[in-house]
Amino acid sequence: MSGLRFVRMGFGAEAVEYQEAWDEQRRVHAARFLDEIPDTCLLLEHPPVYTAGRRTADNERPLDGTPVIDVDRGGKITWHGPGQLVGYPIQKLPRPVDVVAHVRRLEEALIRTCAEFGLETSRVEGRSGVWVLGDAKDPQGTSALGGLSLDFDPRLQDDEFDPRLNGPEYAPSNAGQRREDRKIAAIGIRVAKGVTMHGFALNVNPDNAWFDRIIPCGIRDAGVASLAGELGRDVTIDEVLPVAEKHLGDILANADLKPRVVERTPT
Repeated sequence: MSGLRFVRMGFGAEAVEYQEAWDEQRRVHAARFLDEIPDTCLLLEHPPVYTAGRRTADNERPLDGTPVIDVDRGGKITWHGPGQLVGYPIQKLPRPVDVVAHVRRLEEALIRTCAEFGLETSRVEGRSGVWVLGDAKDPQGTSALGGLSLDFDPRLQDDEFDPRLNGPEYAPSNAGQRREDRKIAAIGIRVAKGVTMHGFALNVNPDNAWFDRIIPCGIRDAGVASLAGELGRDVTIDEVLPVAEKHLGDILANADLKPRVVERTPT
């Protein structure tokens, strides 16, 4: 089967509970594995929910015991909720599967989506997702946090440093004010039987303070961003949805899928 179909599951007042969407993912995944349907991307908004990937550490979860749903995707803990466009591309890949290539395609589609709204975004080496790059250095080359020039960043010097216990100047939602790298789209996937699950979450206009209760994606020295926040104007899911569909379709449906190259050492 060829092509990529989009299914808009629910937004705003019809936002989809996480468990319902997860169940639907599994149903669509099974049908795609059997070639009963084409590659499919579920698009939706969730009510507020924290989800934790397989690599999430206990000390990255909410300190107040807020419930977290543990899921079978890669990556660590994140938040989903109103103002965030969530996409679950369920796509069959050739074996052996190249997971990294799939992640890079998702990143590229979201980078192009942001660019269409006038926001330049990028990748960060060693960190998945889509980022607004910061400039967290003053002219003397020292870190700039909360408007203060410091000779060191305690988050990098102390393995036990917890930004949640050290005031709003370290909050992930304030990373833009600190001129730091900030993630605008998170990506976490799983591949089972050669078919992808889970996907991306693009921050359009959410309340990013939700991220301040966790260590988003396990990253302590960066923060989070949104399209509306970076552009300084209102941006809605309705505006972004067709643009994201266009670029996801261009990238995912037209990708030259190739199996991962397996290098074998001569014996």
